[in-house]
Amino acid sequence: MQKTSLGLTISAVIISATFVASSAQAEGGRFHKQNANGGITAGSANAGTGPNGTKFQRASGVVTDGAGNGVASSGGQVQTANGGLASRRGKTTRTADGAVQHDSSASASGAKGNITSQGSATKTADGTITQSRTTQASDANGNSYNGATSYSKDTGVTHTGTCTDASGNSIPCKK
Repeated sequence: MQKTSLGLTISAVIISATFVASSAQAEGGRFHKQNANGGITAGSANAGTGPNGTKFQRASGVVTDGAGNGVASSGGQVQTANGGLASRRGKTTRTADGAVQHDSSASASGAKGNITSQGSATKTADGTITQSRTTQASDANGNSYNGATSYSKDTGVTHTGTCTDASGNSIPCKK
C-alpha cells in the first residue's frame, strides 16, 4: 500500500464528510464501511452556528487497509461573531512495520493578534522518536515571537525563541 493513496483517500473522506455537515444550525453526519483494501473507511463531520453567531465546523476520518497500514486525519475551524478565527488540523499515518508519522498545525487570529504553530512527530519502525514544532505569534502592536522546539534521543529537547518589536528590534520575551 502506498501512503499517497491512503492520504488522498482520507482527504476525500474528510471533504465528503464536511459537505454532509455544512449547514447553518448544528448538524452532522458519520459513516463507516469496509473498503476494497480489506480495511475500514470511516468519517464524521458536524457544523453549526451558536446563539451568539459563532460558527464552527469539524471533520475527521480514518482509512485502514487490513494489513496494518492506516491514516487518521481531523480538522476544525471556529469563527466568532466579532471576526476571530481559529483552526486546527492533524494527520497521523501508521505503516504495517510500526512506523508512525504525525503532522499538525493550528492558527488563530483576532483583534489582539495572531498565532500559528506547526509540528510533527515521527516514530520509525525501530522505535526512534523525533519531534519538532515551530510557533509564530504577534500582538496588535506588531510585537512578535518566533520559536522552535525539537526532540531527538541524541540531543534531547532543544528550544529557541526570539521576540521582536514592530520595528524588528530584539525585545525580552515575556514568560
